[in-house]
Amino acid sequence: MTPHELVAILDRHERFLKKKPGGNRANLAMANLEGASLSGVNLESGKLSGANLIDCDLSNANLAHSDLFAAHLTRAEMSGCNLFRADLRGAHLRGASLKKAILREADFRGGALLYGGKPGSGGGSGGLNFVRADLAGANMDDAMLSNANLSGADLSEVSMAGADCEGALLTGAILSRSNMKNVNLTKADLRGSDLSGVNLSGAVLRDANLAGAVLAGANLRNADLQGAKLDGVDLSGADTTGANMARSAENFSSQIQDSLQSHYSWINSNGDSGARADLSGANLAHIDLQGVNLSGANLKGVILAGARLRDALLIMCDISNADLRGADLSRAILDGSNLRGSDLSNAVMESIGLAWVDIKGADGKPTGRLWPANLSGCKLIEASLVRGNLRGANLSGADLRSADLSGALLADANLRGTNLEGANTAGATMPASAG
Repeated sequence: MTPHELVAILDRHERFLKKKPGGNRANLAMANLEGASLSGVNLESGKLSGANLIDCDLSNANLAHSDLFAAHLTRAEMSGCNLFRADLRGAHLRGASLKKAILREADFRGGALLYGGKPGSGGGSGGLNFVRADLAGANMDDAMLSNANLSGADLSEVSMAGADCEGALLTGAILSRSNMKNVNLTKADLRGSDLSGVNLSGAVLRDANLAGAVLAGANLRNADLQGAKLDGVDLSGADTTGANMARSAENFSSQIQDSLQSHYSWINSNGDSGARADLSGANLAHIDLQGVNLSGANLKGVILAGARLRDALLIMCDISNADLRGADLSRAILDGSNLRGSDLSNAVMESIGLAWVDIKGADGKPTGRLWPANLSGCKLIEASLVRGNLRGANLSGADLRSADLSGALLADANLRGTNLEGANTAGATMPASAG
């Protein structure tokens, strides 16, 4: 196609859009426009299916509602391009630049194409081929992708920092090794997607559906996953430091839900109904149990990493050898509980109750025997115990390196062999033996 022919097509398309005489919708399907300079061009609702637009400059172009089905846009410059509701099914955008592009409600799904020639050749039919959108390595920083359909698309190694993908469909998409720092994925559908090695630090994934997604090696530091569905997701290999990932009990198995409900009945009926919860070894990572009463429960070896347990009652529980890294236990009461050998590194335990319990006899009267909280051998590295009540607690052999104990009450506590290197004890009440 000659430049003069292209100009004539664009002129008639402009007339078509303005509903002027002599106007015709631009039909550039299968056209070879490789390397063309189309910056700022208005091709709204234009037909460009299968077109060869490799290395084209389409920066700030208007391609809203356009048909770009299976178009070849490899390495195209599309910064600031308006692709609102564009049909990009099966399009090739590998290495394209889409910085600040408008991609709201664009369709990037795979599709069937009756085409067997080379890009732009217009020749030959090779039968029915199924193609999927290829955006590998594309630059989509700050792009607007709300409600876009990227199901099954190849987005490996893309840069989507700061992009708005609220409500986007990304089921089965390949996003491995992509940079999605600070991206907005609120209510996005990421079921079965490959997010291995992806950078999602600071990302907003509120109410997103991540069921079955692969997150091995992913960076989720300070990400917001409040309300996100994580069924079948293995987070053991992901970095979730500072992430908000609290999940309600309804997101866990029916067995765990039944055990919790039975325990609540046991507590409320003073043991007349229900049963004491036995959740030993259960994976309750990031569960939200704020304010619940699990006193007396068997939580030995439980995984409560990143769990929200603020204001919870966990009196006289067996929580030994448990994983509570990064858990929020602010104002929780764990008096008399056994936490021997548990890992509470980086846990937030401000104003926590870890004191002793006055054992009562069968007649309900105090026996004078005190049952201390047991934290022997615990890891409390960089944990925050500000204003915590650890009176009489057994902290023998515990690791409290760089922990914040400012204002904490440790009178009568057992600190034999406790590692307090770098700990902040300003204003803390220490046992007489430590003075």
